[in-house]
Amino acid sequence: MRLVRSPVPPGAAALVLACLATGQSVHRAHAQSLPTAAENLTPGDIDSEHLFGFTEGSDLGVPGEAELEWETSGRLGKRLGRFLAVDSGLALKVPLTNDFRLAPGITFNAYDIGAAGSPARTTGGFNGGFLETRLRLLDRRTAPFGLTLSIVPAYGTVDGGSGASARSFGTDIGLLADRELIPGKLVAAVNLGFAFAATRLGALDEQVRGSGIEAAAALSYQVRPGLFAGAEARYARTYEGLALGRLAGEAVYLGPTLYTTLSPQAWVSFTWSFQVAGRAADEPGPLDLSSFDRHQMRLRVGYNF
Repeated sequence: MRLVRSPVPPGAAALVLACLATGQSVHRAHAQSLPTAAENLTPGDIDSEHLFGFTEGSDLGVPGEAELEWETSGRLGKRLGRFLAVDSGLALKVPLTNDFRLAPGITFNAYDIGAAGSPARTTGGFNGGFLETRLRLLDRRTAPFGLTLSIVPAYGTVDGGSGASARSFGTDIGLLADRELIPGKLVAAVNLGFAFAATRLGALDEQVRGSGIEAAAALSYQVRPGLFAGAEARYARTYEGLALGRLAGEAVYLGPTLYTTLSPQAWVSFTWSFQVAGRAADEPGPLDLSSFDRHQMRLRVGYNF
């Protein structure tokens, strides 16, 4: 989800959403290696972290197994004019214990933005960095469900709403829960997230602040060995201020998800979410296309070593 809104500070809102929706991530299986396509997954083999698209599972890997992940998220469609944004991140996920992981990363972006009747403005390049920290509170293999706390502080140099130069600091805090409803076949996940950010645009001295919350739920089913298909639903709200002040907008997203293993070490996932309902404060219309995007897409590719 992306909290990008005016009068909510575009930069702060954008980074909040980048934290919540982009959810800087990279993935890895538990104690076992990923099985080959010829093997059936058992309950202990499934790595739930990236089965669900924007929603994430509670798994985080094991010590001695690092993973490199490239994630690209696309955002398309705003209320006024042409808007296309692509946010990318490269992260190295390093489990330090069975229940604790660090993942430093860097981010890039590109924008194609233009108001009606004027030429589009194209920008892009290096954006900033982040440090994802994950602490597993419950292991779904021994508890009724899995539960992980995720904290991701981030720094950015571009305003996510306009593509203009900015200095943004933000943090995403999330609770990630999951459970195998049918062992080795059907997995469910629920995420609850809170994010806040402060941004100073390059042309302004005033610092702007925004915050947001999101709830997400997803199901993923093993269609054949190594291939999972599913669906997810997300509800997001964005606010002025760092502590959920004045409501700026809300949106509901639905979309399919797809995940497949490429080899015992590599995997890929893809999702495309559509805003099906929403409301912007003080603006007409059935959707919020000021704070949020009409379409959100995410492609992830990971390699374990």
